[in-house]
Amino acid sequence: MNTEAATPTAGLPSQARAPRWTTELRREDDALDTLAEEWDDLVARCGTATFFQSAVWQRSWWRQYGSPGDLLVVLVRREGRLVGAGAFRRRGPLGGLTGLGAGLIDFTDVLLDDDCADRAAAEFAAALPLTRPWHSLELREVRPEAAVQRVFEQWRGRRSRFPDSLCQYLPATPMDVLLKRVPGKTAQRSRVKLRKIAESGIEVRGTAPEDVPEALDGLLRLHCLQWQDRGVTPEHRTERFARHLAESTTGMVATGRAAVHQFWLDGELLAVNLVLLCPSFSGLYLYGAHPKLRERMDIAGLLFGAALDETLGAGIPVMSLLRGQEPYKQRWRPDQLPNQRLLFGPRGPAPAAAARGGAVRARGAAVRLLTERAPRLKEALAARRRS
Repeated sequence: MNTEAATPTAGLPSQARAPRWTTELRREDDALDTLAEEWDDLVARCGTATFFQSAVWQRSWWRQYGSPGDLLVVLVRREGRLVGAGAFRRRGPLGGLTGLGAGLIDFTDVLLDDDCADRAAAEFAAALPLTRPWHSLELREVRPEAAVQRVFEQWRGRRSRFPDSLCQYLPATPMDVLLKRVPGKTAQRSRVKLRKIAESGIEVRGTAPEDVPEALDGLLRLHCLQWQDRGVTPEHRTERFARHLAESTTGMVATGRAAVHQFWLDGELLAVNLVLLCPSFSGLYLYGAHPKLRERMDIAGLLFGAALDETLGAGIPVMSLLRGQEPYKQRWRPDQLPNQRLLFGPRGPAPAAAARGGAVRARGAAVRLLTERAPRLKEALAARRRS
């Protein structure tokens, strides 16, 4: 409801007008494109925003992986200025929502202006369109300090929180300081490996925005070669992933949210890595390395060292090892902090067990009817689940 300025009363001081808050739901497929400029302006005012919440990453992912008609963007404005925003996609035909990114994202979140985060979270929660008993919003890979945690606390419907993937973090300190975290023998072996890298003659080159697509072609080629005997992630072989990676990374490199390092030795490109950057932490997102490089030096130490240097140079205090517990990460004795999975259910009292059972049966029957009698829809639903 709009709040108009109060009319001054004779002999009394005028009262300041309360700020005007509005919310909006956008469903058009190009909504993220039209909002890009003010979206990134809000990113700069949201201390919890990560690289995955940048406009270019969200727009790129939606263009390559979204399905027409499935986008929902929730907007909160204070006096017309965007102070809250989140992009979701429809999951299934019955009103379920989830975040953008699927398995390609390490951190899901919404955006809230730091100066009015609590009120913006309350307005955001009130705007979520979860009105039917079968409606839900599921968000995977949510950091404990994410902005959407405020929305979760303000939500007046049913809600649940569960552990999700384990993420690991290290303080961004010079390598000699970082090695003090590890046992003496491990630290000594690491120093020997780092000296070998320094003496190898390998050249580390940064990448300008206009050269990013070519560098990422090399990254994906080396990535597939590196994992050919151990099973590369199938999605990393697809054209849509290559397009998404090139578009999003080019934009993020241009705005200082990412860096691409190329590693050359004797005129040959032997490795490429992609480091994502935000004010609170960095993350080594993806890399590719030629198998023969493994015979010559410590690949993990090489790539990690370049990512650490980038992080220190940007004045970022923490380096994230992102999801996973691969052995090469454990050598640094990182701090561990699991992401969370948040479930938002519809408003209103929880239904009785019988009603819940009936709703589940009705939903199951509807899905069976749709998939048995509409083969094309069945294929489309299966494709959506895979994405």
